[in-house]
Amino acid sequence: MPKPLPYEYKYLRSSKRFPHVWCPGCGIGIVMGSIIRAIDALRWKKDDIVMVSGIGCTSRMPVYVDFNTLHTTHGRALAFGTGVKMGNPDLKVMAVMGDGDSLAIGGNHIIHAARRNMDITAIIVNNNNYGMTGGQFSPTTPIDAKTATTPYGMIEPSFDICELMKGAGANFVARGTVYHIIELDSLLKQAFDRKGFSVVEVLAPCPTNFGRANRLGGPVEMMKLLKDNTITQGQAAKMDPDKVEGKTLRGIFVDRNIGSYMERYNALCASVEEAAGGMQ
Repeated sequence: MPKPLPYEYKYLRSSKRFPHVWCPGCGIGIVMGSIIRAIDALRWKKDDIVMVSGIGCTSRMPVYVDFNTLHTTHGRALAFGTGVKMGNPDLKVMAVMGDGDSLAIGGNHIIHAARRNMDITAIIVNNNNYGMTGGQFSPTTPIDAKTATTPYGMIEPSFDICELMKGAGANFVARGTVYHIIELDSLLKQAFDRKGFSVVEVLAPCPTNFGRANRLGGPVEMMKLLKDNTITQGQAAKMDPDKVEGKTLRGIFVDRNIGSYMERYNALCASVEEAAGGMQ
């Protein structure tokens, strides 16, 4: 008898061509697997899930998963996702985006989705550049880094995604990497399970463009960089400040229970209906 397929396969569209379109060593496929494992752990039904994306390498993900999916325009995943959630509040809506898609052309949308505390999970795969279109700089490109549009080095400071989302009002904000995969599975599961706007930044390598431009080595070397250059907040608390400097922190940065947009919207509708009934 043929060997049974791994359970994850039930969440994939078997009619799509595999292997996927992502470059060797890209972390986006790892993120897709982590999303699937988190959803399976929560026992969500596929028909209750909507995955929305914009344009970019990460935005190819909805092609492969067997959920309700919406592949939209550049930077607009959260705008479309908000419309889906308002139209059918029972759906579990997530937006998968790259750092350029979410924070450059989509920057206005993500700030206001967080401010509203909209009931959506935003998953931002951060590989520090626009990977799909040739490796141009993005809002998260580190200072001095070389890209197709900063051949002599980046001079603009980059966004700290987690600090930005914390300040904008998100209910849940976390950061993981595609190296620390068990940790990432847990972060995504917690994000999916929160009301309001939840954000998970996932640090991922782009060996084809960013890695090559900055002489960071191949996929294995770039994964080792994620291992060596990131630490948990718990580890940081036990280390001397000078040893923490230059490291990127992982873990949960915000976990609060402020009323979500849908809760406030439903309460408003109920109060208006009650007032209108009293006027009759």
